[in-house]
Amino acid sequence: MSPVAATGWAVALAALAVAGLLRAQLARSLVLAAEAGHELRGPLCAARLGLHLLAETDDAEVARRAAAIELELRRASLALEDLGASPRGDRASERTELVDVGALLGAATESWRALARANGAELTVEGSHIPVLVRADPVRLAQACGNLVANAVEHGESPVSVRARATWDSVHVEVTDAGCGLRAPVAELTARGRRSGTRRGHGLSVAAGIAERAGGRLAAAPTAEGARLVLELPAAEAPAARRS
Repeated sequence: MSPVAATGWAVALAALAVAGLLRAQLARSLVLAAEAGHELRGPLCAARLGLHLLAETDDAEVARRAAAIELELRRASLALEDLGASPRGDRASERTELVDVGALLGAATESWRALARANGAELTVEGSHIPVLVRADPVRLAQACGNLVANAVEHGESPVSVRARATWDSVHVEVTDAGCGLRAPVAELTARGRRSGTRRGHGLSVAAGIAERAGGRLAAAPTAEGARLVLELPAAEAPAARRS
């Protein structure tokens, strides 16, 4: 065997050995991730059951806060399900149902305000009492709205506002902040998030994907200052106030 051929075989064998080690490390990482996810599900489930008991109290303020925390725990559980499905190149299955967008915003308001206070921002939520229905996974929709709020609170400037409004055929959830505006068009930001997984782009990418799977879209809307992102979804029925 010539020296060149021998060198080639040596390189090939070394490459196979490295590939084997990488496969073993990846398999070990997947096992550890699965174990961590399994161990987190138990405490999350217990916490949710405890909050259900609090939600049944006669104290309206306690019940409202318990509902907000329970919604965040549901989002965490969903993230764990997505983590478990990720080795297959998939995500957790979605449970589509009729969702009252106003009620969902109302349930999430408490936790969003806590996030805003932690970042020194003021947050207002409008339209939480408007009964408008869309067909979507309620936890996914909470995830999408929460990502838009977190993006505005952490990367924009105070004040931040969340507003729900409805037309004959669509429901809009608008999140506005007073910062310097978006650094690039929404489509480019979401594409960056899908490619690189950066924190800002990733959150917008997740929100855009949820909107698309529900038959809607994530877009930017004109505003005098800052940024305004709009989650637009098809209405499940015409708003009650506009029926005749």
